[in-house]
Amino acid sequence: MIKILVIHGPNLNMLGSREPEVYGSDTLASIDASIAEMAKSKNVSLETFQSNLEGEIVDRIQQAAADQTQIIIINPAAFTHTSIAIRDAFLASSVPFIEVHMSNVHAREDFRKHSYLSDIASGVISGFGKNSYLLAFEAAVNQCNQSNS
Repeated sequence: MIKILVIHGPNLNMLGSREPEVYGSDTLASIDASIAEMAKSKNVSLETFQSNLEGEIVDRIQQAAADQTQIIIINPAAFTHTSIAIRDAFLASSVPFIEVHMSNVHAREDFRKHSYLSDIASGVISGFGKNSYLLAFEAAVNQCNQSNS
């Protein structure tokens, strides 16, 4: 069975009320429920995790390698632009990952255009709101199926 971990970074627990003109009205719970529905329909093991703390995200990435997670979908949020620690955790764990952003980061402030993760990610999906996660889930399943065959 494919095992996927979804990590949501800082402030994503505020989705639905946080800048709805940028991030839409979907809550984190509704996004997780939509991904869980897709996972169930494809017989995929899914875990979701949210933290506002960089160290907790680093710990969870390291744990993913030990618990045989096959791929991670991560919306690192603000840590995208600041966290060498998260980058190093991915390099150390060797678990492939897909970087996700709900907004089009390239159409926003200049500082949001730089990612410490994009160059080591399997792919980046940005700008489709909640659907960024759903597209990433489809891509993750396809990548795992290709790796397993």
